[in-house]
Amino acid sequence: MSKLRVGFVGLGIMGRAMARNIHQAGFPVTVWNRTRSKMEEATAWGAKLADSPKQVAEQSDVVITIVGDTPDVKAVLTGEEGVFQGAGNGVVVIDMSTIAAEAERELASQAKALGIDYLDAPVSGGDIGAQNGTLSIMVGGEAKVLDKVRSILEAMGQRIVHCGEVGAGQTVKACNQILCGLNLLAVVEALSYAKKAGVDVEKMIEVTTQGAGGSWALANYAPRIIQGDLDPGFSVEFIQKDLRIVLQEAEQMQLPLMGTALVQQLLRSLQAHGGNPDGSHALIQVMEQLGNVEIVPNK
Repeated sequence: MSKLRVGFVGLGIMGRAMARNIHQAGFPVTVWNRTRSKMEEATAWGAKLADSPKQVAEQSDVVITIVGDTPDVKAVLTGEEGVFQGAGNGVVVIDMSTIAAEAERELASQAKALGIDYLDAPVSGGDIGAQNGTLSIMVGGEAKVLDKVRSILEAMGQRIVHCGEVGAGQTVKACNQILCGLNLLAVVEALSYAKKAGVDVEKMIEVTTQGAGGSWALANYAPRIIQGDLDPGFSVEFIQKDLRIVLQEAEQMQLPLMGTALVQQLLRSLQAHGGNPDGSHALIQVMEQLGNVEIVPNK
C-alpha cells in the first residue's frame, strides 16, 4: 500500500524539522514557504517544491499548515492560491499553527462545505521537540480523520491526544501556553534569587530540576540562559501572540488570569527593548533589570 502524499506549508523553526521527519518516515513530501530560500533548503533532504499552497494541495492527500498567526492561516488556506482551492474531495487538512479555537471552527466549516476533512493539531515541545520528533500534539476534530493520519503525526510527535471536536486542540494548547508562561517566569525568578543570594546557579539548577519544582522550562531554558544562549527555539514574538489569544478568550469567558497577564506585560517590556526576535527565555533580561542582577554572560 502506497504512503499518503503529504503537503507541508510553513518551514519556520518548527516546520522545517517537522516536514523533514515526515519525509524520513517514508512519506512523499511537497513543501511551500513564503520565503523561497527555506524551500530550497528542503530539497537537500528530498522535498518536492510547489509554487503555491494551492499547488501543494493538488499534489497531496494530506496538507499540514504551520504558520504564524490567524491571518497567515487564513491566507494559505482560503486565499486565491490557497490550499482550499487545490484540495480535492477527501483531502485532509491539518492546521498545526497556534490560533484561536473559534478561527479553527470557522475554517473547518468552510472545509466541510468543500468536502475537505479538517483537524486542528497545535504542538508543544519547541524546536528541540520538532528536531527530535518528540512533540506533544493536541488534536481537535473527528476521531476517524485522526485515525487516517495518525501515522503522519507519529513521525513528528511522541504524544498524540485527541482532545475533542475541532477547536479543542487549540483550547488545550492555550492551557499549555499559560503553563509555559508561568513556568518561564518561575525559572527566571529562581535564577535571579539564586544569583543574588550568591549560590552556585548551576548547582541550583541540578538540584531543582529533579525536585518538585522541576519543569521542562527549568531543564531546557535555565542551562541556556546561564550559557548566554538566548536564541529562539520559540520567540518572544510568538509567545506574545499566543498569550494574546489566551487573554482574549479569557475575557470572553469573564475569567481572570492574573499570572498570565503579568507574564505578558513583562514580555512586553522585553519587546519595548528590541527583544521580539529573541527566545522567550530572554525574559531573564527583564528580571536582570528589575533586580539589578547579572545572570546572562557575554552580553
